[in-house]
Amino acid sequence: MATEPTRTGSRRRRPTIVDVAAEAGVSKSLVSLALRGDRGVSEATGARILAAAQRLGYRSNALARGLVQGRTAMLGVLLTDLANPYHTEVVTGIEESADAEGFTVLLAHGRRDRSRLTRQLESLLQLNVDGVVAVSSWLEPGALADAARRVPVVMVGRPEEFTPGVDTVANDDRAGAVEAVRYLASLGHTRIAHLSGSRRPAARARREGYRETMGDLGLGTCTEVFEFDGGSAGRERAAASVVASETTAVFAVNDLAALAALDGAHAAGTPAPEGLSVVGYDNTSLAETVRPRLTSVDQPRLVMGSLAMGLLLERLGGRTEDRHEVLAPSLVVRDSAAPAP
Repeated sequence: MATEPTRTGSRRRRPTIVDVAAEAGVSKSLVSLALRGDRGVSEATGARILAAAQRLGYRSNALARGLVQGRTAMLGVLLTDLANPYHTEVVTGIEESADAEGFTVLLAHGRRDRSRLTRQLESLLQLNVDGVVAVSSWLEPGALADAARRVPVVMVGRPEEFTPGVDTVANDDRAGAVEAVRYLASLGHTRIAHLSGSRRPAARARREGYRETMGDLGLGTCTEVFEFDGGSAGRERAAASVVASETTAVFAVNDLAALAALDGAHAAGTPAPEGLSVVGYDNTSLAETVRPRLTSVDQPRLVMGSLAMGLLLERLGGRTEDRHEVLAPSLVVRDSAAPAP
């Protein structure tokens, strides 16, 4: 006869492994072996134990089991900015691959705060995750190195410097900038500005690619960089400055900045793309939802997330040498750029 788990007040107590053992008429250790799928447990006994667990509604505690086995099948994912669709789309790629491999993803958000990122990283490590993927280049190398001594760590993004023991997955930011600027120049634009959002490595590489390409095209004297502090208010102010200038085209550091430029043009009564052509970077889901649809440099976000998960699994499998993967971006042409007026 099935036992009824005890109640405390109106709450039903969660069944434990002891309850399952009593229900099945076996020892607690035998239940533990059966739930792990140990081959030493007979088929009949295993079936009886699993049936008892189902009757009671028992759910194993993965964290506690992991502490015993040395693995939790949990993966920590740390990202800088949950509001940026680039970050969330990379996480989608990680989650899809993690789920296929039987991992549960624990997500931690740094909120564009470096000290918070470090605290969140430590919190993930204290939960005994099997590995960490950092969708961020903001973490201090020392914090990354310390984490890599404890679990496999992969960074998605261009690092400030390579940290021993940490694999990286990035795109060729400079190449993406070159393609964007050359495309705008091919449309007859000479006054091409760059809307740049931070001093981080990826943004710096895109800014350098812009400057170098303008020089290569003989447009060095028309180079103009409008910088903002990374927040939405800063983006809007910088975008307004772009629209107010004599610029006819702008290459933006990311899609959020590109959308700010389109919005600024609309607010100023400047038609886009006829009066201002705009090219973004990342090719996030936003690019298809705005009007005009945004031309943007594509980073393969899902592929980057999946590749990061693959590198982490290799580390768990015993690989010790560092790997640094750089993927080629490509320009996706839509409607936000037109021939120069």
